[in-house]
Amino acid sequence: MVVLDATIVNIALPQIQQALNFSTTSLSWVLNAYTLTFGGLLLLGGRAGDILGRRRVFIAGILVFTLASFLGGLATSSGWLLAARALQGVGGAIAAPTALALITTNFREGQERNRAFGVFAAVSVSGAAIGLIAGGMLTSWLSWRWVLFVNVPIGILLAAVAPLYINESERRAGRFDLGGALTSTAGMAALVYGFIRAAQDGWSDSGTIASFAAAVLLLAVFFSI
Repeated sequence: MVVLDATIVNIALPQIQQALNFSTTSLSWVLNAYTLTFGGLLLLGGRAGDILGRRRVFIAGILVFTLASFLGGLATSSGWLLAARALQGVGGAIAAPTALALITTNFREGQERNRAFGVFAAVSVSGAAIGLIAGGMLTSWLSWRWVLFVNVPIGILLAAVAPLYINESERRAGRFDLGGALTSTAGMAALVYGFIRAAQDGWSDSGTIASFAAAVLLLAVFFSI
């Protein structure tokens, strides 16, 4: 579901732009809001699973992702949708690393675990292609909102059956690098915004320069933590 959502929205972008009055350049943030938060918080999500318990964190991530998908499907403005997409990225970053780590908890080492890793890899790789096909079908038959609503029943089902089939992992001592996760994510977001602003207004634009300056500052803080 997490991998699927990275591409399923692509096909719906023209309808989203028309419905919520996105500009051509701001439309890219429908994708960026998800991928930046997902990638930036991925390590923090994995760390949370180690400290708090992987099954518990996995379910929490799925529920956050499901809620964000539902809210995104109800969006009536561009800002609302972008906030929901960012929250989807947070949920994905929490669920994805724990899903992979839970394989080592629930499958015995050897052929059984190798088979589980193979299935996980196959599903992950095929998710991107399935997302494009599913996005086209849902957009053509129903509405762009259903590329988000489709995650809701899947997420609820996963959260409901996870306690029945997934064993909890042992907790480990440690701390959260929340500051590092936030500064790296914000720094990359500022960098991406700078490139988009440069393409629209030019490299000498004050907003472009300010975006790159903010990105450099935030990333410098991240590497100094």
